[in-house]
Amino acid sequence: MAVRSTIRRAMVWAGLLGAAGAGIPLLRLTLLIEEQSRVDEARPADVIVVLGAAEYRGRPSPVLRSRLDHGFDLYERRLAPRIFTTGGAGGDPVHTEATVGRAYLVSKGVPSEAIIIEKEGETTVQTVAVVGEVMRRMNLRSCIAVSDGYHIFRVKKLLEARSITVYGSPRPGEAARGWRLWWQCLRQAAGYLLWLAGIGW
Repeated sequence: MAVRSTIRRAMVWAGLLGAAGAGIPLLRLTLLIEEQSRVDEARPADVIVVLGAAEYRGRPSPVLRSRLDHGFDLYERRLAPRIFTTGGAGGDPVHTEATVGRAYLVSKGVPSEAIIIEKEGETTVQTVAVVGEVMRRMNLRSCIAVSDGYHIFRVKKLLEARSITVYGSPRPGEAARGWRLWWQCLRQAAGYLLWLAGIGW
């Protein structure tokens, strides 16, 4: 019994030490992500990439509309000649986030030929993989990534891994504040570490 108790205690301590060791890079990443969330790096680039968010039966959700409006403002400032809308169906049998985004931008006066779409991605990793491949084929080497602030760090890292120069530009007025923001940053840090480990998310 004494041996079993000793082994059990050793396993608990090993688990705690392992968790603490993993927690250090996770905490460091979370701080970097929060820092990036407050920085607007918008400058001239080849394309503006607007990351998808929910749509409701063909209409952009408030979050998606805010991202699209910000992308439109950057386009109006002539920081890029094209806008790339992204996002899959998310359970909608008719619409995708990308096509809803395109329709919304066209309604604001953006020529349809200036809009590229990626409508298959269901996760950030899937979306960025397609965006990176399309940009490579079109010889587009730089982009402004538009999303919620806490999302920018991971999007930048995934695109930079594909040799794309990325400038982050968070949508204004996002709702995440206080503990909600830190929770989102922590989730993004975990997602990035999982991606580094070869697990897409």
